[in-house]
Order: sequence, then structure tokens, then C-alpha cells
Amino acid sequence: MADRSLEGMALPLEVRARLAELELELSEGDITQKGYEKKRSKLIGAYLPQPPTANGAAVVRCRLQPGEGVPRRPFRSAHIGVCDIREAAARERAASAAGNRPLFYFRFGVDQALPQERRAPVTPSSASRYHRRRSSGSRDERYRSDVHTEAVQAALAKHKERKMAVPMPSKRRSLVVQTSMDAYTPPDTSSGSEDEGSVQGDSQGTPTSSQGSINMEHWISQAIHGSTTSTTSSSSTQSGGSGAAHRLADVMAQTHIENHSAPPDVTTYTSEHSIQVERPQGSTTSRTAPKYGNAELMETGDGVPVSSRVSAKIQQLVNTLKRPKRPPLREFFVDDFEELLEVQQPDPNQPKPEGAQMLATRGEQLGVVTNWPPSLEAALQRWGTISPKAPCLTTMDTNGKPLYILTYGKLWTRSMKVAYNILHKLGTKQEPMVRPGDRVALVFPNNDPAAFMVAFYGCLLAEVVPVPIEVPLTRKDAGSQQIGFLLGSCGVTVALTSDACHKGLPKSPTGEIPQFKGWPKLLWFVTESKHLSKPPRDWFPHIKDANNDTAYIEYKTCKDGSVLGVTVTRIALLTHCQALTQACGYTEAETIVNVLDFKKDVGLWHGILTSVMNMMHVISIPYSLMKVNPLSWIQKVCQYKAKVACVKSRDMHWALVAHRDQRDVNLSSLRMLIVADGANPWSISSCDAFLNVFQSKGLRQEVICPCASSPEALTVAIRRPTDDSNQPPGRGVLSMHGLTYGVIRVDSEEKLSVLTVQDVGLVMPGAIMCSVKPDGIPQLCRTDEIGELCVCAVATGTSYYGLSGMTKNTFEVFPMTSSGAPISEYPFIRTGLLGFVGPGGLVFVVGKMDGLMVVSGRRHNADDIVATALAVEPMKFVYRGRIAVFSVTVLHDERIVIVAEQRPDSTEEDSFQWMSRVLQAIDSIHQVGVYCLALVPANTLPKTPLGGIHLSETKQLFLEGSLHPCNVLMCPHTCVTNLPKPRQKQPEIGPASVMVGNLVSGKRIAQASGRDLGQIEDNDQARKVRTEFLFLSEVLQWRAQTTPDHLLYTLLNCRGTIANSLTCVQLHKRAEKIAVMLMERGHLQDGDHVALVYPPGIDLIAAFYGCLYAGCVPITVRPPHPQNIATTLPTVKMIVEVSRSACLMTTQLICKLLRSREAAAAVDVRTWPLILDTDDLPKKRPAQIYKPSNPDMLAYLDFSVSTTGMLAGVKMSHAATSAFCRSIKLQCELYPSREVAICLDPYCGLGFVLWCLCSVYSGHQSILIPPSELETNPALWLLAVSQYKVRDTFCSYSVMELCTKGLGSQTESLKARGLDLSRVRTCVVVAEERPRIALTQSFSKLFKDLGLHPRAVSTSFGCRVNLAICLQPHRLWTLAEQGTSGPDPTTVYVDMRALRHDRVRLVERGSPHSLPLMESGKILPGVRIIIANPETKGPLGDSHLGEELIRSSPVGTHKEIIETYRVNRAPPSTMAMKLKSLRFSKW
Repeated sequence: MADRSLEGMALPLEVRARLAELELELSEGDITQKGYEKKRSKLIGAYLPQPPTANGAAVVRCRLQPGEGVPRRPFRSAHIGVCDIREAAARERAASAAGNRPLFYFRFGVDQALPQERRAPVTPSSASRYHRRRSSGSRDERYRSDVHTEAVQAALAKHKERKMAVPMPSKRRSLVVQTSMDAYTPPDTSSGSEDEGSVQGDSQGTPTSSQGSINMEHWISQAIHGSTTSTTSSSSTQSGGSGAAHRLADVMAQTHIENHSAPPDVTTYTSEHSIQVERPQGSTTSRTAPKYGNAELMETGDGVPVSSRVSAKIQQLVNTLKRPKRPPLREFFVDDFEELLEVQQPDPNQPKPEGAQMLATRGEQLGVVTNWPPSLEAALQRWGTISPKAPCLTTMDTNGKPLYILTYGKLWTRSMKVAYNILHKLGTKQEPMVRPGDRVALVFPNNDPAAFMVAFYGCLLAEVVPVPIEVPLTRKDAGSQQIGFLLGSCGVTVALTSDACHKGLPKSPTGEIPQFKGWPKLLWFVTESKHLSKPPRDWFPHIKDANNDTAYIEYKTCKDGSVLGVTVTRIALLTHCQALTQACGYTEAETIVNVLDFKKDVGLWHGILTSVMNMMHVISIPYSLMKVNPLSWIQKVCQYKAKVACVKSRDMHWALVAHRDQRDVNLSSLRMLIVADGANPWSISSCDAFLNVFQSKGLRQEVICPCASSPEALTVAIRRPTDDSNQPPGRGVLSMHGLTYGVIRVDSEEKLSVLTVQDVGLVMPGAIMCSVKPDGIPQLCRTDEIGELCVCAVATGTSYYGLSGMTKNTFEVFPMTSSGAPISEYPFIRTGLLGFVGPGGLVFVVGKMDGLMVVSGRRHNADDIVATALAVEPMKFVYRGRIAVFSVTVLHDERIVIVAEQRPDSTEEDSFQWMSRVLQAIDSIHQVGVYCLALVPANTLPKTPLGGIHLSETKQLFLEGSLHPCNVLMCPHTCVTNLPKPRQKQPEIGPASVMVGNLVSGKRIAQASGRDLGQIEDNDQARKVRTEFLFLSEVLQWRAQTTPDHLLYTLLNCRGTIANSLTCVQLHKRAEKIAVMLMERGHLQDGDHVALVYPPGIDLIAAFYGCLYAGCVPITVRPPHPQNIATTLPTVKMIVEVSRSACLMTTQLICKLLRSREAAAAVDVRTWPLILDTDDLPKKRPAQIYKPSNPDMLAYLDFSVSTTGMLAGVKMSHAATSAFCRSIKLQCELYPSREVAICLDPYCGLGFVLWCLCSVYSGHQSILIPPSELETNPALWLLAVSQYKVRDTFCSYSVMELCTKGLGSQTESLKARGLDLSRVRTCVVVAEERPRIALTQSFSKLFKDLGLHPRAVSTSFGCRVNLAICLQPHRLWTLAEQGTSGPDPTTVYVDMRALRHDRVRLVERGSPHSLPLMESGKILPGVRIIIANPETKGPLGDSHLGEELIRSSPVGTHKEIIETYRVNRAPPSTMAMKLKSLRFSKW
């Protein structure tokens, strides 16, 4: 076959010969297309011309204004001007064609040279239209963007044009099967005019844009035609169509294409969608589609390759390779430890940074002013004495009227009074509660800044460290516990508060403020002057120059909800105020309006600290006033002619919503409007909208000054105010797709997935800034790379209080160059902001580290997802714009979760349609799937003190399942792409082959057995019981004759006293009376079933043996709960019906309960069988005690209800019961002289056997402790064990958990009461589950101080069929020799990945994917276990996981399983009982 692409190439003869052989093999079907292309590329790869590479230098393309050349700002570059995006795009196309593609560009301001019709004039009518358009709701303006909203609507319109059905969750591309159109990925026809990538190569492989549509349609039709071609016709493979396909392959093989565009939605498969060049993963321009696993490159939707050259054998081979691998027979016994999850392959076409390494940016030098005070306290002293009547702070009430004016004189005197009282009036003179350097909490509401300001400066004068926190309104406030942890770690013992706040705190009935959850014990101190003592005339605070002592601690809430305290020194505090003064141009007597929280961040730095340094007048607007009148801050700016205002983007939005074209609004006095959340990229829309509306009211464009800040670095950057109105702000239109990879790529506003960012000004004076990689070592980023901003300055925080490790990672960062050399000897501080330093030193922020979500290796910002969700008709569904976005970990990767509050009037159908549209919009714009979208009722999400959503608490509620959403849309198929590999079914191999394979490979068969019952020597008395008496009824009669006064049972009440007891003869006589009652009053015959409904106690035991004396079959049933009859009584009724009980025996109290009105509402009283009350027994003795004729006859029925509500029972014969009791007796060494404490439910399983049967068979005394009594007295069980000096005790996990939780803090008091557990040799936990290692270890450690030996605690294991398989370890040592009953229970660690493949692999403790397993005791005597394959029932090796098959002789010889409403009777010859769990044994 001719290859035109190789005609002009000088290839060696051997290479051409080898190519001819490859083509022959391909035509004959001896090689696949994939193999042909691979070998061909390998042969000619060294002879192909290399495509030119893109220029790596960062290019900034700008167009200067006419008459430029003079810098408009003293600290900005003179080369920055206004860049028109259209002209820049034209230059971008020219640069791309020349191979010199710029990496990013910015445009600054609005181009003045634009045509008049393209600009929207600012008129009152347009402002009114804007108001009418946006005054209908109150969504959070931080995320509003007209451009982004239009992009979202355009993306959704595309879905509608594709004629989708009712909007459904977006379904992402399958990772295994590709569709025919996906497999036929067409060549790229874009000319690179708007995209970053451009076709580079020779002219033959680069079609023009005008030819793109024709070539595309021809290519699509060719692909469709090829897919219908017969795959078995060899002649059709050599037709003209194949030559065209090969020419296309040759062109594509020599074409190098870069594409970083956003991928399209893949929910439909139309031809219009198929020719999209933007793909999420893999090469979108290569002829071959992405490859996953062993799938063929070009295939149709059903997995059939398109290429008809492939023969049937090759086709079968390819289909076989695509199936999951099955280990061959020789590897059947070899453990497979491959990773379970699919490894996400990186996108080969993902954008990568190409610019040069950035250089650190230095801010202007911090000026030295002669009249600047040496400390902030000195500034307060100066203004308080020189200008005492100058206003310092004006507070407002909820009506917008001045509530209180704090002058500098009052601030000085009251701060002194607070400082004196803190130091001298708390505690005693010898031991004051607060000393200089101690930490105190400041708890003030958001509407009382004056009291906070006085307390804050009082702490500074007293040289104590204030810790401002929020007011805890309730004991369960969101995040309040973490605040308490911070106060505890800081050693706070005193809380300063106002009188009004102190009265509003929650109080106990005695009037005291309760201790909040997680908080230390605090002394609440009111700072009002009327509660304080006047300092003496000779007392004066010691005011010294600023030093490195801690000035205050500002709390910070992390992403996981934990609260950290950032310490700020006094020198950093003063330097920060000086830097803000220089950057903002503050002067004395200026007026500033503050809407922000004055206790932290920008509100504290400008409204409390820097204002005092410059003697400024602060107008504080409380949050409560903003909710009533959102326009109040603008009114105060006009009223007081304020020069500066500190707001957030939401305040600007609220002002827009409340704007009514008020004519008295005049903002011409403002010279600086500080936007505190300017670091949020979506704040730009609020700034533009606010400027658009209020520009006619005197607001100038240069007044809006966004800033970026963080608790660690304080103010990071701020835009400087300027008088030059012609100097526009800096902006950049960036591709979201590039940002997800941390790369800056230019895009146009016409694209759907773009992010427009504005600069936040220049670096602070006296600071140095750089950006480092967010992960790994702090290496400097490239000029076109997104990184975490780091700052080196004096005016920053110094540490996280008490956390040296986290401090080192955040406050002691040394950025390094690519060669590994640090750029400075001074440490930098991580700001937690993601961004870059643009041209002219302008700082751009695109997100925060706390909002970063890394999904499949791509970074997504939570604010971006919120903005997209709110752009989809938010007013109809989202209540007040309250929406939370976070990520959860699923299968070792982060998944996005969206939780929003739903409007009360939204219907379920409309809500689900809105959620579907949100998923589609996020998929189209961000190319990421959403794991879960939940709508909750309004005002149900946890809130922050200022009304926002508490993100970490919301995430915790989601993980706990406590959100209680009203609508949920789970979409795991759109985001979980690394699903575990399918479970591989093992080959069909019979049991004999498995056994032979084990023997050949040298593996042991997984089997074990207990001791042989026949070889265990008994004493004479035990031998007599075993040989002469085959039934428990005979054993009881013999003990009543030989040892009539021997105590068998002792029942304790909740007070620990003996409620009842039974000797051998007492139990015998009482059983006789019950037998007489059954025969005379019940008229029962041999073999009739009797239900015993008794509480745990002696009556249950006597009734059981009374049934044996009468020849009846007893069934123990848990009585109904008096407080929950409606739920528990139907279970009793079901057991009675399924067991076919002819009679029901109970006490008089329960008999009245069964006939009560409440019981009649749940169960018809007339349907009960005969009910006998055993409180009134006859005096007669039976004429003859029943003796079974055959040991295999039924002794009793054992019923239980599983956790799933399934009722199941087991039939126990007399021989099985006696053998079972003997096995337990030998295993636990039970003799008549022994005392055993039992705290178990006596209704089924091993608990019933220990409670009722073992004492009669072995003769030991059983101290019975009903578990229900522990609810009243949790220490009852342990006190009984100590009081009776018990050496052996049995309990359940619930009892152990109750003691661990209820007595965890009472060990000292129990020790004082004489509780001693040193005599306990064995404490066996009875359960039918895997041992709870954590609980048993906690129990052992907790009561170790009371004498409990750790090796005394062991476990047992049983199941529904085999009540006990493993019990406590057999005693091989005496107490004096070993110290307890046996060695430590063996704990092993197995690999969970191997368990998935039915293998057991032991690993070291702490290994990844390790699962701890504890030994379940020793196997009972007479029990043999073998591990078998659950399907073939063949034996397995000792390293395999399988099902246990139990052979117990004679235990369980005639056990039969009873399930609800059906009985499965096993044949009499069945000796093996299956255990319904997967286990492995270790020897």
C-alpha cells in the first residue's frame, strides 16, 4: 500500500522493507491497527521533522491610549495602558500563526476608543432599569455576574437545542466503552484565533478555517460509512476509502496540536456535538480516541472495532483483552495484591506553565513620619490628652440614629479604668487572676463597638492579650465548641463583656452562666464604668515602645472547622497601622464609615486600630441596621461627608437592591471605597454594578479599592486611591479550564467558561510578595502559573498560638528557586490566597486555599461552583442565596457536594428540574461532576454570627446524615470515575482439584479442631454425670438428692443486693410444681410447645425445668417493654405463632400487661393461646417425672430476631444440649466450687445456655445480673464481680460499652468504694460478630487501675446454628504462674485489598489498607472447623478467605434451622453446620 507521506523522506532500505512487511501483516489481519500504528511510529519516529515549539516567554499585549507615555500612577508601570480585547485577540491570532503565542494578557478599564454604540451610557433610566431588573431578590451579590449568568444560560440552551427530555443529571463519559462518534474523533480544524492551542507542523497537516467545515463533514460521513462496513470482507479493506483513512492517519501522525479548551457535555450524541474540538480528557485532535484499560482505540458503542481489516480471530482476541483479567490456573493459589481503584491517567493535553520563573515583587518603601507614635497606646494617650473632645466612634441604633458618640478623651479614661480593674480588682493582691501577658476573652455583640473598643485598649494598656470572639447565644452554637478549645489552649480564665451582653447570655435556673460545651470555666467581667472602680491618682499605665510582645490574638476558622489563634505582636500591629496609613493616605480627623465586623480582619484593622493612630472618626453601622435598611451606610456617607467606607460586596449589592433613585444621595466626598472581600473574584460584578448605578451620584471609578487580606498575613494588597480618573483598574479574562490546572490562559468573554478577575492593588508598603506552588516544597511559580501568595513583612502575624508544627508550615516558609536555593534569608508567610502577580506589580487573586477542591487532579474553587449554581434562576429556588459547596472524600478522591436552602413555596418537581439544570451548567462550564445536590428547608443550615452559612458544620451534618434534606439528587456516575475493579470470579475448579493443588503447592488445608472429648479425663462425679445421666432433667434430680442445699443461682437487683436465690432442691421442687400446673391446668401432652415470657430472673429458670419435667418443649421469649408495647408485642406474638406454642407461661404482672388496653390495640387478645400465671403454683407433686425415650428428641427451641427483623430459630435435642454443656464445662473449667458472674440476656444463644443450663450441668454457682439493671446502676456488674470475688464472668458488648461510657470518669470513686478486679481471671464477651478490638482495649485500659489484667478480657464466637464455636482460652497455667488465664489474645493485621480477592495476607501494624482482627478465643472441645469455598464447598488453603464449615460431634447432631414461616429440616445424617460468615483460621 502506497504511503504518500513517506515519499519525500529519505528512509533507509531496511526501514522501508520493514514498513512493507507491516502493511502486509495488516492487510492479512495478522496484526491489529493499534499494533501497526505503534510499530510504524517507532520505525519512522526518528526520521520525522520536529514541529516548532512555542515561545516560553510571557508576553503582555497592551495598547496605549493616545498621548500616553506618562505614568498615571507613581507606583505603577509606565508601560501599562488600556488593552482592547478585540485587538488583542487579533494580535493573538497573528502571534499564533507565527508560533509566538502569548501566555496571558490583561485589559485595563474600558476602552475609550470603542464605538459609542458598543458602550452602555450611564443614565438614570438605565440605572432604573437595572434596579427593576435586580430588586426582586436578595441573593448573595458576591457571586453575581451578568456575563457568567449569560454563559450559564447559553450552556443550558445548548442542552435544550439538543432536544433533551426532562432535564436529567449529566452523564459523563464511560471509561470503558466509547461511542462510535467518540471513537471517530475528527481532526482539529481550529485556526487558533481564540484558543490557546494552535496546529503546528507542516502545511499539509494544517487546514484553514474555511475548509474546516467541509473536511469535518467529509470526515464524519466517512466515519459513519466505515462503521457500517462489514468486518469480514477483506476486499473492502483495500478500497479507496481505506487509502483516504491512511492519508488522514499520516497527516495526524505528523500534526502536533495543543488544546486547552473546555470540554463539551457528553449527554447527547448528535453530529453537532461530535465535531466539538474541546474534550475533557485525552487528545481531542488525534485520530485515535482515548484508551482505557485494554479497550481498542477505534470501536463502536457495542465494543466492535470499526476497522474491517481485522480478522475474526483478531477481533475475538481484542474482545477478550477488554474483559477483566482472570488469573490463570497456575496463579490460582497466588495472592493478587493489585490496587483496587482505577488510576486516573493525566490528560496529555492539559495546559502546562511555560513562562519564566517569577521574581519576588517588592512594595514601596514604608515611609518614616516624625510624628508617628512609638506605639498604639501612645497614640491613644496623645489624642486623649490633646484632643479629648474629638469624636472617635459613633454607634447607630436600629433606626439609623446616633446612639452614642465616644470621644478620644472618654476612650482614654475608660480604657485606663478597665486596665486598672483587670490588674488589681480580679483575685487578691497576693494572687491576682490576670497578670501582664495573660490572655483574656473579649465577648461583645456586633452592635456595641464602643464597649469593645474600650475593652480592647484597656487590655493593651494593662499589657494583657485580648482574644476577641463571638457571643455564644446558645450552648449549641455552630463552631462554639471549637472557640472553647481555642480559649482553653490560650489559658483564658476571664471574659470581658458588656452589661447588655451579660444579661443576654443563657443562664441556669440559679442565675449563673452555664459552662458552654468545650469551653473552660470563665469569670465574666463587665467593663461598664458603673461596675468599675476608679483608679488612684498615682496609678498610671506603663506605656512603652512597640516590641515583640503579643498584642492580640485573632481567631481563624479553618476548612475543617477547627479554630486557630493567630498571634500579632505589638511591633507588627504598629507597622501594619503605618502601612495602611501610607497606602490609604489617611489623615487626621477624616471620617470613615465601617460596615464590617469590628472584632476581626479589615473591620478591626481600619475601624479600631488605624483610626485611633490617625485620630479618625469612625461611623459604625451594625449588622442589625443593615438588615433593616441596606442603604444606611450610603446615607451615613452622605450625612457625615465621609472620605472612606469599608464594605463588602454583599453590602454593595444590598444597597443596589434598596436603591430607589434617591436624589439626595451624593458620594462625591468618598475618596476610597474599600471592598474587604475584593480577593473573591466574583466581587468584580458587584463593583461594576455599583459603579454603574452610583456613578451619576458622584461616585468615581478610581474610588473603588478592592483589597486582599488573611488572618495570617493581615493586609496582603490594596488598590491605592488616586486622583487620576483616567487610570482604569486592571482586569484579566482567564480560562477556567486553565485555572483548574493552575495555569493562566487568556480567553475571551464570549466563551462560557471564563473568569474575569480584577486586581487588588499593589503589595503593601515594606512587604515582599511571591507565589509558590500550593503543594509540596515552596518552589517559586512561573509567570503564567497560579500559586499561593506568600508575604515577607514585619506587619504580619507571627504564629498559631500553641501550635509550633503548624506555625512552621505557615509562618516559616522559605521560597526556593528551581535550583533549590532560597530567595531570601527571611521567612515568608503563606496567605492562603491563590493568585499571581501581574504586570506592573498588580496582584490578582483567583481563589482561596480553604475553598480549593482537587477533583481528579484538577483544582476547583468553591466560590466558582456557587456562582454557577446561583446563575441558574436562583430567585425561584434558593432562599436568600444561601448555598454551601464543599467536598467529601469518596474512593480516595474529593467529590463535590452542593447544599442549598430551598424557598418554602418551591414544589418538588420544580426543585428537581432546577437541580438538574444546575448539574448540567456545572458540567458544561467547569467540566466536573457533582456527587450530591441537596435542598434543605429555609433557615435550617447552621449559621455564622453574621448570618452566613457555617461551612464546616454543614459538612459535618452531611457526613453524619443529619441534614434532613427535602430534595436530594445523588449523581455518583458523573464524578466517581475511579470505580473499583470488578470482582473477579475464580475459575470453575472442583473441591478435589483444589485439594490436590494445595498439596502440590505445599499449602496446608485450612482446618482446625478443638480437643477430643473422649480423651479428656473427668473426675468421678463428672464422669457419673456424663455416663449415667443423658438429660438435664436427670442431672437436676440427682443434684437435688446428693447436694440439696448447694446454691445454684443468685439474682441481684439494681442495688446490688440479693433479690432471689435457688438451691438444687428448691429448683427441683419448684420445677415439679410447674410440671403439675402444665399437666392439670394446661392439659398439655408430651411434646407440646410452651412459650416462656419472663423477665431475666429465677422464674425463667424454674419454668424451663418445669417444662422438661412435664415433657414439654420450652421456648424462651423476651417480654414486651411496658413503655413500647406497640413495637415489642408483635415480636412476641410472632414467636408464639411460628413456634406453634400451645401455652404461654408468665408472671402475673406480664399477664396483666398482655391483657391491657394498650396491648389490645397492637395484638388481638383473643388470639393468644392459654396463658398460665406461675406466681400461684399448686402444692402437689407430679406422679411421675417425664423421661425422654430417645436422646435425639427435642429439648427446647432457641429463637432470636436479627437486626434486619428476620426471625430465626434452632431446634436443640437433649443429646446436643448435654454435649454442649459438657464442652463449655471443660473449656471454662466449671466445677461446683466455682462462682461465675453472668450479665447477659437469657433468651437465646450462648447467653441462655450460660444463664439456665450450665449451672445445673456443672454444679457451679451463677450470679445473675440482668443487663437492664445496669441502666439504673452502671457499676452493678463490676461491683458484684468485686464483692463476690468472682474469677470468671461473662458479659455482652452492650454491657461493656455501657460500663466504658458510664464509668469512664468514676474510676477514682469506684476505687474508693473498694472495687477490686484483680481476682478476675477471665472476662468473656459473648457475641455473634467479629471482636470489637477498640472497645475491648478501651475497657481493659480504663479499668486497669482497678486491678483488671489486660489479658483477662477475651471473646467468644458463635452463630445462629452453632451457639458457641470459640470460647475463652483454655487454662494451661495457674494464676500464680501466669498471672491470668492465658496469653494475650492474638491480634493480626490483614490487607483489606487482599480480602477483596478472598485472600488473607498478614501485614505489619500501621500498614496502609490494614485491618486489625483479634482472636475469637479457642475452639471448643469436640468442634472441628474447615474453611471451604462458598460455591464449590471444597477445602481451601490457609491463606484463603472462605466459609466455615463446622462439624461438632455430638454438639448439634440434630440442630435444625427455623426461619420465619418456613422450616428447613436438615437430614439426620448431616453433621456439618455452615457458619454464615467469611473467616480464616490461624495456627
